Amino acid sequence: MKHLLKLLDLSQEEILDLLNLADQLKYERKHNIPHPHLAGKTLGMIFQKASTRTRVSFETGMTQLGGYPLFLSANDMQIGRGEPVQDTARVLSRYLDGIMIRTFAQKEVEDLAAYGSIPIINGLTDFCHPCQVLADLMTIREYKGSFEGLKMCYIGDGNNMANSLIVGGLKVGMEVAVACPDAYQPDKQVLDFANPTGKFTMTNKPIEAAVDADVIFTDVWASMGQEGEAEQRKIAFAGYQVNDELLGAAHAECMVQHCLPAHRGEEITAEVFEAHANEIFDEAENRLHAQKAVLVKTLGAR
Repeated sequence: MKHLLKLLDLSQEEILDLLNLADQLKYERKHNIPHPHLAGKTLGMIFQKASTRTRVSFETGMTQLGGYPLFLSANDMQIGRGEPVQDTARVLSRYLDGIMIRTFAQKEVEDLAAYGSIPIINGLTDFCHPCQVLADLMTIREYKGSFEGLKMCYIGDGNNMANSLIVGGLKVGMEVAVACPDAYQPDKQVLDFANPTGKFTMTNKPIEAAVDADVIFTDVWASMGQEGEAEQRKIAFAGYQVNDELLGAAHAECMVQHCLPAHRGEEITAEVFEAHANEIFDEAENRLHAQKAVLVKTLGAR
């Protein structure tokens, strides 16, 4: 695997291979078994969007793999002052072994891969969040044993999380149901992939989407960069809350997942969040292990 740009690029086999490696790396970490697969390698981490989990998990993961993580703030780089991304890609390719970037436009990630000569990892764009969803899939399999026969449900904004969850869920064989307001649907490219599968449904009725769900996902109503729309979005998403009523339509053992940060009382109630906190924070931890698998697969041979 040369890059991780979006889950649409990966086959089911490649996704499962990453998850299997993530499980192995997590086991080794829990049992203090060193795995310095990236000794001597350097990862540049470009942040044009602020981050907690992405920065800490990639920085920690690269260190545990024996490599060196280099934090690169867009405020301190020429890429933040108008240097073309293709020039940045060609320069950094001569210094680094790989780049992780957390930014706005998907095209910027794709251009880094097109013009650079080193692996590029998408740490988040407005279009997709592949690293998060790999961790989500890892967590589902930990709790449920396999993906066979499972139904994933997503409630809320048709944003980058919705886009990646739809693709990831369908690629590993789950049924996927999404409930979004009509004006906040997932990206057309994702819907064009999902609709022909026969395992995807989309509605504007959350309870309808949650029927017989094995895992329910949600995300904040106003993502980073959308703060100015917060009040408008509160109105639009008023009926799209993960609460006890919604869970009543799902299977009794339904998991709840949230990529964090969570706004209790908005997209999820405090009661539901705390009842499923172990699952949610296992999901957050698995960012570390899933991303280490991505790093090993892209930056070095295991």
